[in-house]
Amino acid sequence: MSEYEVQKYAVIGAGNMGSGIAQKIATEGLPVVLVDLDDEKVARGMGIIQSTLQKGVERGIFKPEQVERILGNVSGTSNWDELGEVDLVIEAVFEDLGVKQQVFQRLGEVTKPSCILGTNTSSFYVKDVAAVTPHPERVVGLHYFYHPAMNRLVEVIGHEGTDRAAYDAAWAAQEAIGKTPIDSADAPGFVVNRYFVPWLNEAVRLLEEGAADIATIDWAAKRAFRIGMGPFELMNVTGVPIAMHAANTLGEELHAFYAPAAKLVDQVENVKENWDLSGEPDESKFDVVADRLLGVTFYVAAQLVDEGVSSVEDTDIGARVGLRWSKGPFQLINRVGVAQARAMAETITSKWELPMPKLLADADESGIPIQLVVKGQRGGLTSVWINRPDAMNALNPEVGAQLQAALDAAQSEGRGVVLGGSGKAFIAGADIKFFVDHLRADTFPEIYTFTADGQKMLRGMSGNQQPVVARVQGLALGGGSETALACDWIVASPKASFGFPETGIGIYPGLGGTQRLPRRVGLPLAKYLVYTGQILGAKQAAEIGLVDAVVPFSELDAACEEFAGKGVAPARTGRERCPSENWQAIWDYFASYSVDQILGGEADTGGNPVLDKAVKRMSQKSLNALKQAERLFNEGHHLELNDALDLELRDLQEVFAHPDALEGLSALIEGRRPEFQAPARA
Repeated sequence: MSEYEVQKYAVIGAGNMGSGIAQKIATEGLPVVLVDLDDEKVARGMGIIQSTLQKGVERGIFKPEQVERILGNVSGTSNWDELGEVDLVIEAVFEDLGVKQQVFQRLGEVTKPSCILGTNTSSFYVKDVAAVTPHPERVVGLHYFYHPAMNRLVEVIGHEGTDRAAYDAAWAAQEAIGKTPIDSADAPGFVVNRYFVPWLNEAVRLLEEGAADIATIDWAAKRAFRIGMGPFELMNVTGVPIAMHAANTLGEELHAFYAPAAKLVDQVENVKENWDLSGEPDESKFDVVADRLLGVTFYVAAQLVDEGVSSVEDTDIGARVGLRWSKGPFQLINRVGVAQARAMAETITSKWELPMPKLLADADESGIPIQLVVKGQRGGLTSVWINRPDAMNALNPEVGAQLQAALDAAQSEGRGVVLGGSGKAFIAGADIKFFVDHLRADTFPEIYTFTADGQKMLRGMSGNQQPVVARVQGLALGGGSETALACDWIVASPKASFGFPETGIGIYPGLGGTQRLPRRVGLPLAKYLVYTGQILGAKQAAEIGLVDAVVPFSELDAACEEFAGKGVAPARTGRERCPSENWQAIWDYFASYSVDQILGGEADTGGNPVLDKAVKRMSQKSLNALKQAERLFNEGHHLELNDALDLELRDLQEVFAHPDALEGLSALIEGRRPEFQAPARA
């Protein structure tokens, strides 16, 4: 077990950024201390948190009782001696290197030797902040994005002296607070600001050159990048001086190309106002603006990958999660085509006498490969990671093909395999839009092929020479729970959750849910979970045997290695008895009654509120889906697993051909309650 185990957090700096970070930690149910120089500053920070949460109540995001619980997780103090028992300190003070170094000198004196020290710097090298501490090996960069209580992205930066165990623990701590971490080298701008700041700066250059006015540039940027705000509006929101400061830093560290445009400097130092966004766009100038902004993005993103600052995949995730772009830089390159993207970048490289990044220069017309599934190493195990956090790691044919290839390669390496997902979800099911598109196009064979390929992949995951462990750190719904069930072992974090919502969208679990689930938890509990769509927390899932262990985030990787050490799991044949007395009433009820009896009112709940709720939930599902799921449960329960899995494929066309399937899937996408042709009735 690592010496770094993060259970208690602290944030230094009670301004907008620090209070937002503290709020996010507290919202996730974890204790955090908010620290500043004096009680007045601390009180201001606590006030910011209270005000933000109250706005959340007014908008329906939080209930008053939730706010009370969140505030109960935050304590404020100006006494730095209270940091002695903290496991992770996050510095979020003013962006001044001298100030930050003073903070870290003091932290080195008051924190325990196993406390990780994180800096939220956006401008300075982490190594420079770490240099003043007696333990630079436990210093990492943790660069959050505004507003940190809502924006899920965090860049995790290790410097050349960072202890890998401290880095891994800091990463796990970000997962624990619901963040999506990406890796960055200790380099100017890290990942996102490295291309985002030049994007803003180039917009000002376009204005400065008279190529277009502000209204046109913002309009063209929103259209080209499919975003909600253009560069000038964004600068007004985040602060025009911040854009100039960031460009100054990049220009000093890298090249004159990155230095702030003269008009940006003038706006900050002389005009001292936000940009004037008024006016109507000149649509004839779209290409001029779009090509320049895309060209800058393509050049910088490719260059930072060439330099080893980050990967193609994390660079794209940074844009989609942190900036809320619909596509990352490399997805945009592939969308416009490599030749055109290279030509756009060349307008930048030729003007500034910069070399074309090798990644972009060498790319062929097939595009720059983007791995949605990444094979690597995690401790002593080969890791296979689904890397699509902005889509909750949803399964589609592209993800499925890459996952199959990565698993094949991983299982040939002679080590145990750990399967995980990045962001807040393990796998949040299949990509619903894929199903809807093919149902509307009357191309069911595509759905069948996707499901059959998925079943084939999952059948090969367990029972091989090398064990496969599912590391479920967050949400596992539908196909996500089915993927976990196909592994030899399932290890979950306290924030993991499991569910089978398919009957509520007009279909049944088709990737093994009707067959592997009963073999894990017993047929009656499997029926309850699929019929009702009830989502289980990690503790409940462990109670019924759906998962093998629930451990803190800091112990997840070690637990996965421990279970891999047990070897391949024995074949599961199902439970004959209820695994817990807490579930006995549910077990007896669903062992005794059919779908028709339950919905027809023949099944007596005995006034049990849990059973009454289960019946109500069933009454909101598709009757066709419930009946088909019941048939699969009853037919497959006593068969060999592979024969039982074949039943799901046998009935697939029947369930998707029913009108309830298109209605239920479409309703989910459209955010409405489905109106099934034959709704269930209780």
